[in-house]
Amino acid sequence: MTATPTAARRRILADLTPLRSSAHFRRLWFGNTVSWVGQGMTTLAISLQVYDLTGSTFSVGLVGLFSLVPLLFFGLYGGAAADTVDRRKLGLGSATGSAVLSAALTAATFAGFHHVGFLYGIVALQAVCQALNGPARSSMIPRLLPPEQLPAANALSSMTMTSGTLVGPMLGGFIVGLWGYEAAYLIDTVTFGAALYAMWRLPAMLPDRKGGEGGTGRASVLDGLRFLGTRPNLRMTFFSDLCAMILAHPRALLPAVAVLWYGGDARTTGLLVAAPAFGALLGGVFSGWQGRIRRHGLAVLIAVAAWGTAVAVFGLTRELWLGVLFLALAGFSDTVSMVFRNTMLQAAVPDDMRGRLQGVFLVVVAGGPRLGDFVAGSVADLTTPALAVTGGGVACVVAVGLLALRWRGFARYDARDPAP
Repeated sequence: MTATPTAARRRILADLTPLRSSAHFRRLWFGNTVSWVGQGMTTLAISLQVYDLTGSTFSVGLVGLFSLVPLLFFGLYGGAAADTVDRRKLGLGSATGSAVLSAALTAATFAGFHHVGFLYGIVALQAVCQALNGPARSSMIPRLLPPEQLPAANALSSMTMTSGTLVGPMLGGFIVGLWGYEAAYLIDTVTFGAALYAMWRLPAMLPDRKGGEGGTGRASVLDGLRFLGTRPNLRMTFFSDLCAMILAHPRALLPAVAVLWYGGDARTTGLLVAAPAFGALLGGVFSGWQGRIRRHGLAVLIAVAAWGTAVAVFGLTRELWLGVLFLALAGFSDTVSMVFRNTMLQAAVPDDMRGRLQGVFLVVVAGGPRLGDFVAGSVADLTTPALAVTGGGVACVVAVGLLALRWRGFARYDARDPAP
């Protein structure tokens, strides 16, 4: 009996069951998607405004630093807070803080208050709010959906994040060009309304300490790290991602690659930068098959090895369309890895530890690519960009293979019996 076209599409395209089965998740997903696009607009607008005020690319680079440091520091403590207090209140409070900061940015710009230090301060405080909001929001998902729907939910969430990094900056550049920075900041402020409404409609979500391992009272960051240190499958979710992000992350080399390999310019660089994000978006759109996978650890290993392989082959290309193709394949693989890693963190972790593990996840996701930029740039400076890219991809595949041999149980991880 052949499958109907509708059934075949459901097996291939993103599974929308979480959106249909849970009104709370549906509102949360829609609100986050809208607000992420708004934040992507603001991120680009701030970078443009800093350059407009200073004419310095170094000053623009500091925007990323002022965002990264609070994320790294407060990510762990945001996770601990999510395991201590009502996650709904923490998510609502931190989202409100982000909205107030966007409103302050809008008001200051309309008033003609243009100071780089003020922009840096806004960026840093927004990162603090994100560090508090992210672990709270992610640890809510397993309370809203049954375990079998978590892969689909994480695939949908990956589309939210990709929309923010891909669609947000595109809209931001268009709106700044038409109506100025004020319009971009104002739209960002308004879009927070959807996220705030979704958080407000959620039920109370105190951490469930029944049978948990987090103890009582205030959750400790060190207890969360000790828990992670004794759970090999969970550790492997972080180790495998670090292999990809540190050893095979060619983003810092793309401007040089665009000129040296393809004889291009800034537009070529933009195309190369967008390719992984476009591939990641496709990874979310065509994610219907992921809900049928039970060997999540094996899926992570294959996806990370696929990332490394795609990056290595990209380093050998000298045709632009091939380079874009393999970067897109790398982005697709990264989404697959992220979906299964996040599902394992949600399903195999006691509820009273989920916030802290999501805090570690946030730190790794924020810090790993930046360290990868440093490694790629340093190796390319000592050798060549081609060796840095291809060698990094090969190193990623070798490293994840060695990790799989060291912790063989990870490949046997079964979603029907999630063992941390």
